[in-house]
Amino acid sequence: MKSLVIDRPGSTSIIEKDRPIPGPNDVLLRTRVVGFCGSDLSTYRGLNPLVNYPRVPGHEIGATIESVGTEVPDKWKCGQDVLVLPYTACGRCAACRQGRVNCCQHNETLGVQRDGAMAEYFVAPHDKLLTSSKLSLTEMALVEPLTVGFHAVARGRVTSEDTVAIFGCGAIGLGVIAGAAVRGARVIAIDVDDSKLELACKCGASIGINSLQGSLHEQLQELTEGRGPEVIVEAVGLGQTFRSAVEEVSFAGRVVYIGYAKAPVEYETKFFVMKELDILGSRNAMEEDFQAVIGLLEGGSFPVENVITACVPLLEAGTILHQWSEAPAGFTKIQVDLG
Repeated sequence: MKSLVIDRPGSTSIIEKDRPIPGPNDVLLRTRVVGFCGSDLSTYRGLNPLVNYPRVPGHEIGATIESVGTEVPDKWKCGQDVLVLPYTACGRCAACRQGRVNCCQHNETLGVQRDGAMAEYFVAPHDKLLTSSKLSLTEMALVEPLTVGFHAVARGRVTSEDTVAIFGCGAIGLGVIAGAAVRGARVIAIDVDDSKLELACKCGASIGINSLQGSLHEQLQELTEGRGPEVIVEAVGLGQTFRSAVEEVSFAGRVVYIGYAKAPVEYETKFFVMKELDILGSRNAMEEDFQAVIGLLEGGSFPVENVITACVPLLEAGTILHQWSEAPAGFTKIQVDLG
């Protein structure tokens, strides 16, 4: 079978591999659609500290069951279209013991710590499968990236009483926007690209702010009657936006970080105490986040066709990954169609 491999930073190739053999509790999946994640871009650029090379990317998956192991429950059948929870959980660490398996200390995500699904076939445990008769394979492959945003919204305890501001309107930020809108919050999208702000409004934002135009602080103060947003979610990963989140959030507010800053961030720490802030990290997603996103996409209101910037065959996957690296602002979500 054919597979895309990131051989080393800046280099990809299509290789031939043996088709994997499922164990008793596994299913063999024929990969149909896989999305590129920001983590794949970081791997390609040599900036992902969790990755060893060579690495097969891919954890945003729409696939079809090709065969099932002997112990797989009858509800999973050959020919059924599915999506995959791409994380592992050890069941023993502090996070797992608290039921927060999404941030398992020993998690291995497909395409990051272990080879992913950017191949014609791959194997997954049956208990990592989800499905929906209402979703296309394209939509199934879009579920996982949106769940990351939905989980951040859950971490921020967002309610309909909140104004929520989101830094960054890439694919993850759009998931935050949609998740907050589903909960009835008033959503403010912040970016430096007007086209991304336009898309953010289609995903559920009430207002878009281009932070390069005018004072962000003054605009947020005006929109919140001088209080600041009750919740700010950072989905960019820049020191400036890490600091702005703390500075702009309201007193007694919640700040949720999804992005990784690429360098140490220096804060004015008085805001932590003076505002009595809740500072929260958000990693991956829980199964309930997947179910919530499936429900959103089944409703048909999310602008799937606008979010997916490009869809290419497997043989062109390395080329478009390079193009994304050269011009990241030109892409929101790239998917690879394996047929």
